[in-house]
Amino acid sequence: MLSKLDEIRLLSQCALADNRDAFGRLVEAYQPRVRRFLLNLTTGDEMLTDDLAQETFIKAYVGIRGFKGLSSFGTWLYRIAYNEFYNHTRRHQEEHVEDITRLSDVSTAANDAIDASMTVQRALAELGDNERVAVTLFYIEDQPIKQVAKIMQLPEGSVKSLIYRGKDKMKQVVNS
Repeated sequence: MLSKLDEIRLLSQCALADNRDAFGRLVEAYQPRVRRFLLNLTTGDEMLTDDLAQETFIKAYVGIRGFKGLSSFGTWLYRIAYNEFYNHTRRHQEEHVEDITRLSDVSTAANDAIDASMTVQRALAELGDNERVAVTLFYIEDQPIKQVAKIMQLPEGSVKSLIYRGKDKMKQVVNS
């Protein structure tokens, strides 16, 4: 993980000098977290996760001069990733349902460890998009409510409601 000073230095090099090596270091630092976030949103679809992560970093590179620093660079990246996921979901709603069905079928043939993981993935798949984003950011990415609200561009109370409803729906799936 980069120190705050290193991150600011790299961001400055990217924005002012179009330094691709500096951006590469930022990608190396943030890629695991962005991929994990997207992997949970896509309910385990690694190929889609890779595509969305790549698009996220391309958009970040192209828009780096527009980063104002009002939030952390990580929050800004999560927002871009969320937008990429949301746009993809809107364009491919039918394909998404097929992916969920395929993941459900795979979980029945898996061993106990994989079955537990797939149960969580199924539970996440049962959530609405906003609930899944809020639950993933809060519980899996350990983002505070305030950061989740910034990323999702929603009031904190709405985020709390999404998390509560999402957790309740997941509990029903896991207990059934």
